[in-house]
Amino acid sequence: MRNQRTANEQQTGLRTTTGGAIMLNDLNNLRNDDIFVTNEVRSFKDVTGISSRKGLDKVILSDGKIVNVVSNSYGHLPNQLFYSGVENMLLDANISTATRSINRENRSFAVDHILNDDSLAITVKNGMDELRPMLRFTNSYDGSTRTSGHFGFYRKICNNGLHIAHSTIGFNVKHRGEIAEVVMPNIKYLIAKFMNNEFYELQRKFEVLAEKRIDNIEEYVKLTCEDLKLFMYESSEKNPAPSLNARTVIEIINRESTLLNTAPNMWHLYNAFNEVIHDKLKKSFQNQRDNDTKLFNYTLELATS
Repeated sequence: MRNQRTANEQQTGLRTTTGGAIMLNDLNNLRNDDIFVTNEVRSFKDVTGISSRKGLDKVILSDGKIVNVVSNSYGHLPNQLFYSGVENMLLDANISTATRSINRENRSFAVDHILNDDSLAITVKNGMDELRPMLRFTNSYDGSTRTSGHFGFYRKICNNGLHIAHSTIGFNVKHRGEIAEVVMPNIKYLIAKFMNNEFYELQRKFEVLAEKRIDNIEEYVKLTCEDLKLFMYESSEKNPAPSLNARTVIEIINRESTLLNTAPNMWHLYNAFNEVIHDKLKKSFQNQRDNDTKLFNYTLELATS
């Protein structure tokens, strides 16, 4: 997250193998964007020299640029307050995490806290594909993503985040003038509730996907593209060859099946599309999560039909 190296980030070293699991990505080398950019709320007229109608009273400045126009009643939540509150919540609960931070053009932000506890790790299929529970917190200055927290999974082999859990991390936002404050929940209770319920329910679904072999990768990729309309399978209307995104999905499936020493399966298909959704498609964090859930439900239906 830059500018705020905490005990959580200093405890991210993990051994290279756990029960035979492949760990190709080091938790010490996660993405670490600077999310603590300068930001402020100022009068629209003071900044632009132009009078505005009611409801367009103030501007949100991020790194010196206008990213949003808001009303007088809008409560701005600076990352310094929000993410520092999250860090303190985890430290107070003695929860160790590895941290990944994402800054999109100084407008929207996400911080993933990957639980640094070997006892919580799970594996899929043959024990070589490891996942860990993860907490994601999002905030935005341009209004594209609401301030929220939810549970998910971090997949070591590809650095993917799987955002398909329904469990959320509720907190209260209190407005004090134009600046909002956050009251954090009992995070240990929420983690225990997630682990005892949805976490292992989803693990069983991962295994269902992994048991469904796919012999014609291109056919399944094309079917998924056509049914979900996440992106075009064809390069263009006149060129039926796979598009760049479709080729990327196919390459990821082949690569992971080789690395994990398994036949291509629906679990690989889901994760390959997941990687493109989160790394290639220009969507908001919320839209990506919605597409991730839609993709997971779709592949699960294919695997069980």
